[in-house]
Amino acid sequence: MAKHAMLELAITLPPRGSGAVMRVLHKELRAAILDGRLKPGLRLPSTRVLAESWGVSRNTVMGAYDLLLSEGYLFARHGAGTYVAEALPVRAERPVMAEETSTDGRLNAFWASPPPYLGKPWASLVPPGSIFRLGVPDTECFPFHIWRRLLARSLRALARLPAAYVEAQGRPLLREAIANHVSFARAVACRPEDVVVTAGTQQAFDLLARILVTPGKTTVVLEDPGYPPFRAAFDAVGARIVPVPVDLEGLVVERLPADARVICVTPSHQFPLGVAMSMRRRAELLEFARVNGAVVIEDDYDGEFRFGATPRDALQTLDRSGSVFYVGTFSKSLFPGIRLGFVVTPPWARRALTNAKQCSDWHSPVLEQDVLATFIGEGHLARHVRKMRRVYAERREVMVSVLQTHFGQWLDPIPSSGGMHLTALTRIDIDPIVRSARQSQLDVRPLRSYYLGDEPQAGLVFGYGASSPEVLTDGLLQLRRFFPASGPAKLVRSDSRSMAAPR
Repeated sequence: MAKHAMLELAITLPPRGSGAVMRVLHKELRAAILDGRLKPGLRLPSTRVLAESWGVSRNTVMGAYDLLLSEGYLFARHGAGTYVAEALPVRAERPVMAEETSTDGRLNAFWASPPPYLGKPWASLVPPGSIFRLGVPDTECFPFHIWRRLLARSLRALARLPAAYVEAQGRPLLREAIANHVSFARAVACRPEDVVVTAGTQQAFDLLARILVTPGKTTVVLEDPGYPPFRAAFDAVGARIVPVPVDLEGLVVERLPADARVICVTPSHQFPLGVAMSMRRRAELLEFARVNGAVVIEDDYDGEFRFGATPRDALQTLDRSGSVFYVGTFSKSLFPGIRLGFVVTPPWARRALTNAKQCSDWHSPVLEQDVLATFIGEGHLARHVRKMRRVYAERREVMVSVLQTHFGQWLDPIPSSGGMHLTALTRIDIDPIVRSARQSQLDVRPLRSYYLGDEPQAGLVFGYGASSPEVLTDGLLQLRRFFPASGPAKLVRSDSRSMAAPR
């Protein structure tokens, strides 16, 4: 047990190298803040001082501080240090959910009562050189030298084991690492047994569609505009798709149909508009799900990358009725080729989801799972995410600055505080501009292509994750040549019904 004189705080930490030091340190510091041992307004020691005092790495202390800052328990003053927040966030205690059952009415009957054999063991691409590629991270910044070292270590360990198929739900060490990661990064409360490892988010959507949809009967709500792969997964199983508009507060909950049983949302960074769902709408959505027996699929596809503003709690964090499936991916935080994602599932759906995964591909690749578990456990993911937040924030600032300077008459960027893409609205015909841009390897996307309804808003969607600030600037100046000589006097975002002022 270590006691720091400056804090007068006794903390018991696990041994270094256990993979749990940062999680325990974060938990202990948060508990000390909540019970008053660390008073509001108290200036905390530097990360270097605490690391030396407690005999841990500075990155471990920085990780705990970063999470407490993002959760609102601490605040930083530039050049003056880190302090305990004066007003603490209010978080209701999360009740213990009932253990998994196969009788919940929200499950597709096939997966709730699967055939016996499921329980038994069984023997339009974009050219890489394009600018503004959507949803693609900068892999040149990824520490592949660390990945290679961990890959070799995992391969040696795997070679010593007898050949065997493994758990469909995912490797236990990876599920534990994911549970810790989402707790640090997004304050998502879950246990390793709540995690199902998938081959990216697309398989997650496919598996959820299989277990939640009765063909021709189940009404599934999609954001409009929204993420096309959501629709693909639910169309494939015969769901009744209903688009619901999005405004500056996110999904317009009052427009939900009464018979909605599955609601797919991107609340942290709406795709493609980039707005964050307000806390009012989050509460309304969860209440709708509770009252109507609906489920919510929360796609937090780039939730780690937030800039400036304190992130709002994930829906899964706020959920008290077991209504939310939280979906995450490592394609954005690491690299697309890893093809690993996960679902944090309510206990009542765990068995059905695992059975669907087993039926789909038995299990995700073992070697990649083991490497990722170690990569997370040793803190490499947390460090990489911190680095890339700064990188992507700089690129976003460059994009917004150039758009405002050179496209002010035509494009109006929608404010947002995270991710790797931005959307700008317009009132001109964008199609000929898009065609000309594509011929110059500028991968700009028309906003209307993400709508299901009849009145899409005109605009452009830009990805900025995979290109340097200099390349992004050059690309925008090339794009400028395809716009008319003069544009509308003023752009008004509220021209669009779906982007009207919050109600």
